[in-house]
Amino acid sequence: MQSEGPRVLLVEPFYGGSHKQLVDLLQQNVPDCCLCSLPAKKWPWRARTAALHFSQSIPVCSSYRVLFSSSVLNLCELVALRPDLARLKKVLYFHENQLVYPVRKDQERDFQYGYNQVLSCLVSDVVVFNSVFNMDSFLSSISSFMKRIPDHRPRDLDLLIRPKCVVLYYPIQFPDVSRCGEFPSSGGQQDDPHEFSCEPGTDQRPVGEGDQRRPLHIVWPHRWEHDKNPEMFFSTLMKLKEKQVDFHLSVLGETFTEVPEIFSEARRQLDAHIQNWGYLSRDRYLQVLLQADVVVSTARHEFFGVAMLEAVHCGCYPLCPKALVYPELFPAEYLYSTPEQLCKRLQGLCRRPDDARRHVVQVDTSSFSWMSLKERFVSLLSAECP
Repeated sequence: MQSEGPRVLLVEPFYGGSHKQLVDLLQQNVPDCCLCSLPAKKWPWRARTAALHFSQSIPVCSSYRVLFSSSVLNLCELVALRPDLARLKKVLYFHENQLVYPVRKDQERDFQYGYNQVLSCLVSDVVVFNSVFNMDSFLSSISSFMKRIPDHRPRDLDLLIRPKCVVLYYPIQFPDVSRCGEFPSSGGQQDDPHEFSCEPGTDQRPVGEGDQRRPLHIVWPHRWEHDKNPEMFFSTLMKLKEKQVDFHLSVLGETFTEVPEIFSEARRQLDAHIQNWGYLSRDRYLQVLLQADVVVSTARHEFFGVAMLEAVHCGCYPLCPKALVYPELFPAEYLYSTPEQLCKRLQGLCRRPDDARRHVVQVDTSSFSWMSLKERFVSLLSAECP
């Protein structure tokens, strides 16, 4: 029997990056979906005004049963402007949260963004977070966040929101990594994790004679922005250089309008160590991850961390801060507490690179794949409320 119309309305005000990848994946795999989106530009304006745009552009349709949106949307405004959408099962997905998202100075934090997210939670039926860290940091910050209101402050909002909350990890589209470093040029989603040519988390590169003499290859695959703390990363590598420790370096990731000054200085000082520098095509990016030995995060903010898990899937040994989402995803042996600890760990691996190359990382990346998470997403987008 043919469907009478779309049952699931996907609304994405910031259709780019991980936001785009998620709704595209849902649209491809969940029957009867309809996507309404705006390009991933000018995030502050999307957060402020997308609801009004969608109130006019979303077609009226009697078959809708579920509305799924990222938390960029002010869902409260949308359902007030479109009462026909208020009756749907409303699912809100948090890639990040604006209550703890880092700003240079707390005075710079725009109250409206976090306030919109709290209001959206209050009108949602299900509030989904991509990690326990994301959920807990949001809920535990609501009370102090609301204290910025001069008087007549609302109380116990976290108690109203918490019963609606669930954690559902972001589904990563892992490449089909083979032992010889080949993968489909499409970079497409594998439906079955058992189709991988090697077990996720194992070392893809055989360690041969003379391998110990090849310098350790360190990769930093993050956005070139201050919240990823490139200053700490490059400061650590410059200390290694001062100690005359040999290593190879690949600094990947996307650049935006304002690139932190440290990148030009680091490129000059670390030039002799650099293998790759800057944004790469998907295929070339994966090739570099397959060639690298260690992947490092120095992030000041991370609610999930696709880049680190992709690198681990490609065989890299991870080093992450003992903070944010990382203790949730990585065992303690891959975590460091201070810049000094990171430097010491990297120095040890530079001197014995086979320790990283022979190591089997104790992270089952297949548990973050679409195949593992598909049933939960399909259930989430069914018309029945939990």
